[in-house]
Amino acid sequence: MNLTYNPEQVRSFIAIELPEEIKNGLARLRGELEREEQTFVKWVDVEGIHLTLKFLGNIPLKRVAEITSAMEEAAQGSSPFRLEVSNLGAFPNLKQPRVFWVGIGGEVDRLSSLQRNIDSALASLGFAREERPFTPHLTLARIRQGAPPGQRKSFGELVMSTSFDGKYVADVNAINLMRSQLTPTGAVYSCLAEVILPTQEC
Repeated sequence: MNLTYNPEQVRSFIAIELPEEIKNGLARLRGELEREEQTFVKWVDVEGIHLTLKFLGNIPLKRVAEITSAMEEAAQGSSPFRLEVSNLGAFPNLKQPRVFWVGIGGEVDRLSSLQRNIDSALASLGFAREERPFTPHLTLARIRQGAPPGQRKSFGELVMSTSFDGKYVADVNAINLMRSQLTPTGAVYSCLAEVILPTQEC
């Protein structure tokens, strides 16, 4: 048995990649909402937006293979499905928002089932189960700490007055183990492993 220690750690998470059409739609939405005076709003790089299913934190590279195997196990209970991106919202609410997001619709029950399977499979490898209920969303912006209530409220009102009617569709046929490298200009993402959802035979 090879017991060579690999000290390199990678910040990682499991996610669903989004098609360019959705990213383009989110970029247009950001363009409608972004204002020069909104220094209290920190926008997410649209190209890096993904639908996160589980955040793993820092892991040794040598664990990628076993994590990928757990993802394959979780995927056995699923098959390709379709999601829709629509509606706007905020955590905890639009009156005093901290996180601004775009909602996920479509076959959310199948998405939630897949997320539970992943959570269970990774728990057997020592990763803590998620304590909060899974609320699928795409984070578009965060309000900086210390922003006055008036600024938060005005941004929430801007969001409420903005329509995002176009439904963008994502056909989900794979899940990805992603690497996040933090840089001075923001996070850089790369795929460590891809697991294809099995197609159910008739």
